[in-house]
Amino acid sequence: MEPSRRTVLTAMAAAGLTGACAAEETPRAPAAAPGAAAAVCVTTPEAIEGPYYLSRQFVRRDIREGKPGLVLDMALTVVDVGRGCAPVPGTPVEIWHCDAYGYYSGFVGESPGEPVPPEDGVGDDRTFLRGVQVTGGDGVARFTTILPGWYGDRVTHIHVKVHKGGQVGQVYEGGSTVQTTQILFPDHVIEAAKGREPYNRHGLAPVKLADDMVYGRTDNPDTLVPAMTATADGYTLTMTLGV
Repeated sequence: MEPSRRTVLTAMAAAGLTGACAAEETPRAPAAAPGAAAAVCVTTPEAIEGPYYLSRQFVRRDIREGKPGLVLDMALTVVDVGRGCAPVPGTPVEIWHCDAYGYYSGFVGESPGEPVPPEDGVGDDRTFLRGVQVTGGDGVARFTTILPGWYGDRVTHIHVKVHKGGQVGQVYEGGSTVQTTQILFPDHVIEAAKGREPYNRHGLAPVKLADDMVYGRTDNPDTLVPAMTATADGYTLTMTLGV
């Protein structure tokens, strides 16, 4: 199945479905200090939604459902660029990503490529590693998840949507999307993780940030690279989403 996943992703990028992405160009070298651009008041670039989005996801902070991996505590701050990057409270933020081996919930029958272990069956295969949180008064949406793995020709990443309106209950539905983007992980984090359980069972080599198709086709791509700090059991991640 891996060729079909790669074909879909490449075709979507080539067709210009990366939102405000620039024309294809030579991939850039990663920034010396990933996440530093968050201090600048700029609109976060749009990035490809990808083929694995599912709506009506649970409103919850912890999206792991028992999936193994390094703990990732996320703080995503939504700011209004038109108002001097003032925090935006009450905004639904949605994330989804693959597990340590590259499998997405809702699509567990699609192989991330060979050789990788089979999908482990942990969690609900329709909902693991997906969720929505509403920003607080400080504009921050917080999630607890795992560090994602990797697949195909993509750097390790997390998909993000910022919504407006809608109904927030056990699940989020309705409303409109004001931003679709991605979080692209810096190389040093994935290099450190690939030697640890369960990532060390992954048979595919991680893709470097500079070789990633989204990074290479996006204006100001370093604004998609978060600030990360190692903890005893994983990492913290902070990023500003300028809308």
